[in-house]
Amino acid sequence: MPKKQKKKFKILAAGDFHGDSATAKKLAKKAEKAKVDLVILAGDITGPIESKNLIKPFVDKKQKVIFVPGNWDTSETANFFSKLYGIKNIGEHYVKYGDIGIFGIGSPDWQLNLKEKKTFAHLKAEFEKIKNLEKNIMVSHIHARETKSEFSGIPGSTSLKKAIKEFQPDLFISGHIHEAEGLQEKIGKTKVINVGKRGMIVEI
Repeated sequence: MPKKQKKKFKILAAGDFHGDSATAKKLAKKAEKAKVDLVILAGDITGPIESKNLIKPFVDKKQKVIFVPGNWDTSETANFFSKLYGIKNIGEHYVKYGDIGIFGIGSPDWQLNLKEKKTFAHLKAEFEKIKNLEKNIMVSHIHARETKSEFSGIPGSTSLKKAIKEFQPDLFISGHIHEAEGLQEKIGKTKVINVGKRGMIVEI
C-alpha cells in the first residue's frame, strides 16, 4: 500500500498592520477561508492608528494566534494581548503544535536593532528545547542580515542570520520592511519569507 501522505500544517503569516482593525478583520477572514491551523503575527500590530479589536477578529473565529512584538508594540501592549486573549508571545517562550516547534524574538518598545549577542543566546536556548521535533519555525519582526529585505537599505540582524545558518529552521518569518512583503528566498534548507498586512498562506 502507498504510504499515506502527512497533512501539511497551514499558516497565515502577517504583520505590520499598525493599528488598522479593518486589516485585522480581512486577515481573519482570509485565515478562515484558507482553513489555517495557525495565525502568526510578526509584529507592529499596533501603530499610529489608535484602534481596538486588533486580535479579537481572529479570536472570534476561534483561530489559534501567536505573535512577536515589533518596534511599534510596547511590552505593556504585548502583555495585554497575551493576558486578554490567551495568546502566546513567542518572543518570550517557544510553542509546540504536534511535531512543529515555533520560537522567535521580539523587538518591542521602539527597538530598531536587536542586541545581537543576547538575541542569539535567547534563540539558541529556545531552539535547543524543540530541535528534535520534525519541523521548526523561527519568527522575528526584524529581518536577517544578507537577505533580500535589505534592498530597502536597512541592515538586518546578524544574530538572526547566524541562527538561520546554524539551526536551519524549516521556515523563517519576518516583517518590518513593508515594501519587501512577499519576498522569498532559501538559505540552506530554510525558507525565508517577509510578510506584511496582506498576509501570506504558508504550508510546511
